[in-house]
Amino acid sequence: MENNQSNAPADAVSEAVIANEKAIHEPLFHVVKRDAMPWYKSWGIRIAAVVLAMLVVALFGFVLTKNDPIAIYRVMIDGAFGTENRIWSLLLDTALLLGVALAVTPAFKMRFWNIGAEGQVLMGGLICAACMLKLGDKMSTGLLLLVMVVASMLAGAIWGLIPAFFKAYWNANETLFTLMMNYIATSIVSCYCYIWSGGGSGRVGIINRKTKIGWLPNLGSHTQTLNIVIILVLTVILFIYLRYSKHGYEISVVGESENTARYIGINVKKVILRTMLLSGALCGLIGMLLVSGTNHTVATSTAGGRGFTAIMVSWLAKFNPLYMILTSFLIVFLQKGSKEISTIFGLNDAIGDIVSGIVIFFVIGSEFFINYKLMLRTKKSGKEEK
Repeated sequence: MENNQSNAPADAVSEAVIANEKAIHEPLFHVVKRDAMPWYKSWGIRIAAVVLAMLVVALFGFVLTKNDPIAIYRVMIDGAFGTENRIWSLLLDTALLLGVALAVTPAFKMRFWNIGAEGQVLMGGLICAACMLKLGDKMSTGLLLLVMVVASMLAGAIWGLIPAFFKAYWNANETLFTLMMNYIATSIVSCYCYIWSGGGSGRVGIINRKTKIGWLPNLGSHTQTLNIVIILVLTVILFIYLRYSKHGYEISVVGESENTARYIGINVKKVILRTMLLSGALCGLIGMLLVSGTNHTVATSTAGGRGFTAIMVSWLAKFNPLYMILTSFLIVFLQKGSKEISTIFGLNDAIGDIVSGIVIFFVIGSEFFINYKLMLRTKKSGKEEK
């Protein structure tokens, strides 16, 4: 009894010391995973993030230009919507960026990080240009366009299949593999541009300028209309494919867990190869639209960095093709508006990248608050507060 009584104060002291240490080391706040948030709340947070980002852009613009924010926004809006040509340019660039984002989305949803869209678009555009140059006078216009579509999609598909094969069978790092494929594609395009230029200038020039053989036909009074319509149709088709088809279901399961996919009988290797074939083929189609429907030539800059920007478009839209219309429009609007700001106020061209970066930073940051919440702990009561 005496021993038990003598040990009681010691136990009480040790418990007090442990409790004191816990109180000292307890963080002021910690991050907790949220339950599923209703869609209207999540989009409200995203919209608030965009508004806050635009306020920061206005402050940034005021510091650089000494003009009031309303004048800066007026210039941005004018740069995107000021004339009919600017509106069509905005719509076309939005559609083309959306098209590349659609192409990379099936792979991303499968957690296959396809960073090689730039190279896949270039290869599709290169084969399209080759068909225009070499087959233009050997077949009818309709047959030539069909050959261009099939050949471009096949070129992009093969370029996407190569890293997929090594990933499926040897678990190669797809991020580095697809990234390196971009440089190879750029070098191949540069080589053929040098060959086709004849004089060694490295520039092909407008292909079939006089005859317009291999050019996509106009739909209405604008040359851009057909490109836009094609990509909008692709958006709807891909949304249905990913949401309601068996292949879309298999892509989602493989993306969540390859072990689970194998357990329920899904052939993971087959899904990886098939999905990257689709992703590469869509990139090749966008390359064809760029060469045949927009630029009418091919160069190492044909993709225009869309392969990398599309990654952000797809991710911000949570791999939902319909939401990608909004995210691609937002990014293109910022690019157009920022370019007009740099022109009107005599600023460096990098201002466009800075403005886009600010907005994207806030939008990405909003995803944290959609998925997590901060729990504060008061020192006195030790209770958690939101």
